[in-house]
Amino acid sequence: MSNFYWMPMKTATIMALQGWGWNGLGQLGDGTLTTRLTPTPIGTDAWKMIATGSHHSLGIRADGRLFSWGLNTSGQLGDGTTAHRLTPTPIGTDTWRMVAAGWDYSIGIRADGRLFTWGDNWGGMLGYGTTTTRLSPTLIGVDFWKTVSAGQDHSLGINSNGQLFAWGRNGTGRLGDGTTTNRLSPTLIGVDFWRIISAGTGHSIGIRADGRLLTWGLNTNGELGDGTTFERHSPTLIGTDFWKTINAGRDYSFGIRADGRLFAWGNNSMAQLGDGTTINRLSPTLIGVDVWKIIECGWNYTFGIRADGRLFSWGWNGHGQLGDGTTTTRLTPTPIGTDTWRMIAAGWRHSLGMQ
Repeated sequence: MSNFYWMPMKTATIMALQGWGWNGLGQLGDGTLTTRLTPTPIGTDAWKMIATGSHHSLGIRADGRLFSWGLNTSGQLGDGTTAHRLTPTPIGTDTWRMVAAGWDYSIGIRADGRLFTWGDNWGGMLGYGTTTTRLSPTLIGVDFWKTVSAGQDHSLGINSNGQLFAWGRNGTGRLGDGTTTNRLSPTLIGVDFWRIISAGTGHSIGIRADGRLLTWGLNTNGELGDGTTFERHSPTLIGTDFWKTINAGRDYSFGIRADGRLFAWGNNSMAQLGDGTTINRLSPTLIGVDVWKIIECGWNYTFGIRADGRLFSWGWNGHGQLGDGTTTTRLTPTPIGTDTWRMIAAGWRHSLGMQ
């Protein structure tokens, strides 16, 4: 998976790709199948964007070229095969602006703003009108796009006009169109304009153009943050605060408020909220007193980059995915080294970062 959950970030050229956590399928990209408990350098190339799925990884190199590595059973790497790759493998010759990795599928926005998808498609999350798997990037429609997010089996996108579209599986109302009907192609959601969206496992969250937070979909663990555990089938306003960025995890959520303060809500059984407990939270709960600039949710674990660039992690750590050199679960944000970081991506049991 956050990632397998991807969060929109700046795309300035970033050096020093590093990976850590479970590596049994080559998802770290270091040419081995060795698990890493601390950040480990991946090659010498310069990169500007990364994304992690359940067991695969994507990256846009500094020159705009797309690369992928790890598990490829469903064609999620996009190289036209189902062969696994232990190192970053180039995908075509196009240049790209953005990538997002779902559970076992991938989405990319090419440099010209066109949308492409590839990989598993059992729930229609590729968005081209069928449920057939694609082994290489496939053009979706004729629109131009600003940002996309890939969940487990549903996808979200904001087009160049700022309108929200959703497609894929919709059993819990995670698409936000007021129904529970699966959609095989991008479907317009409401009439609002949007700035940021993030797809979790069964829920979705977004920041509207006016800075207000809305959520929808599954809410069993309070992941919508509306103070209840009731499912919502259309975007529901959360509180009156204004927000800077958000990220959706498996069944929990994070947001950085406009003042830089960090809030969390939803499932906390593995301490993924970072509030020092394992108690679920039904509404946004302040985490510490620090100011933050990036938040990224994985599968029951979380990363944050503080305003000073320092990296912190917390939650489940059974495979070393927190990067602190142990496999110990952490109840609160724990610093990872003393370096500064520019970008982070969290999958199911593996993590990537750029400095």
